[in-house]
Amino acid sequence: MFVDEAKIHVRAGDGGAGVASFRRLRGKPRGKPEGGSGGRGGNVVLLADAAVATLLGYKRRPHRKAASGTHGSGDLRHGRDGEDLILRVPVGTVVRDEAGTMLADLARPGQQIVVLEGGRGGKGNAALVSPARIAPSFAEQGEYGHEAWVTLELKLLADAAIIGFPNAGKSTLIARVSAARPKIADYPFTTLEPHLGVVSMDDREFVIADIPGLIEGAADGKGLGHAFLRHAERARALLILLDPSPLQEDDPATQLQILRRELQRHSPDLAARPTVVAVSKADLPGAAEAASGLEQDLGDRILLFSAVTGAGVNAVMYAVAEAVDLAERDAPDREGFILHRPVPPGFEIVREEGMWVVSGIAAERAVALDDLTEPQAADFAALRLARAGVDDALRAAGAVAGDEVRIGEIVFEFQDESAPGGDE
Repeated sequence: MFVDEAKIHVRAGDGGAGVASFRRLRGKPRGKPEGGSGGRGGNVVLLADAAVATLLGYKRRPHRKAASGTHGSGDLRHGRDGEDLILRVPVGTVVRDEAGTMLADLARPGQQIVVLEGGRGGKGNAALVSPARIAPSFAEQGEYGHEAWVTLELKLLADAAIIGFPNAGKSTLIARVSAARPKIADYPFTTLEPHLGVVSMDDREFVIADIPGLIEGAADGKGLGHAFLRHAERARALLILLDPSPLQEDDPATQLQILRRELQRHSPDLAARPTVVAVSKADLPGAAEAASGLEQDLGDRILLFSAVTGAGVNAVMYAVAEAVDLAERDAPDREGFILHRPVPPGFEIVREEGMWVVSGIAAERAVALDDLTEPQAADFAALRLARAGVDDALRAAGAVAGDEVRIGEIVFEFQDESAPGGDE
């Protein structure tokens, strides 16, 4: 089954906790700090892989989690880092966050994006030693890994896209010129998913995509128009097929007008790409007259072919190859991109239900210790908060001594040491 869109829930790994441990030495009651640090949690990474053709696996199993780091232990044994979660996606996958912001366009094999970083491992007490703390009796907790919903959207990578009304002969043509074997039948919307075929013309090859049939209103999503047109967005050139058979309600001229309008409404850039226009089903009565009349009315070259008999197919493919060559000369390769998101602020302060709530990585790291009831640990956390600017920010926000402050799950009273009578 071909699946071109999936919404997945990903979570980075948690960081392992550091440990407070001592090696007992003669003459030193506390001994030497030897607590190891915890390992970092695994990242969530999306990697474009040419061997992956569909997003079906993510549709079936949308919840994915990276491995967590392990805890540190005594004797300076550090925890192992959590293994990164590598999610392989088809080349041409667009990555969006929950707000719809495009985070990456993975248009080349091997391109990757770190969607979520794993939680930092906590430092053991051996890593917290300083001239002022020669034997810290506390350690840091590991950070939790973040989680998020991410939308994966596949846009096929093709040199040319075949555009036309349902049952215009697109599938028959791609089956004629390549090894692709799409489903073919005499009823509309036979093709419900795009197909790719490799066309060989003399000394060159190009990839052509059979885009399921479009109808009027496709740009508004009618008949799954958005889902179908998305796969034409990367095509360098377009092949528009017009169907002269009486089964179509509109004549070829009207079909061309509708298709061009829908392309323009979906993407002006797409509509402006080099285009070959051809009338299919040349074996039907009236097909040649339709092509000739359309060519005279428009003043543009209109090709005529039959995918069933093979008549005119080579001429159409040579014209498509020339259009692709023209597009390659005029436009550079699409390299894709990775959005480098700005570093979030260290902390934010809001007033909620009678207390000050401080959120943000800098503030949460400052108090992420294993036992804040330990006086030495509480003093260390207070020093960290002051150095991070949290005390000054609370004071500027209007906090006074005795106000309750919450950081994560920890609630404490604000002590304004800069106020008259405060501790120096």
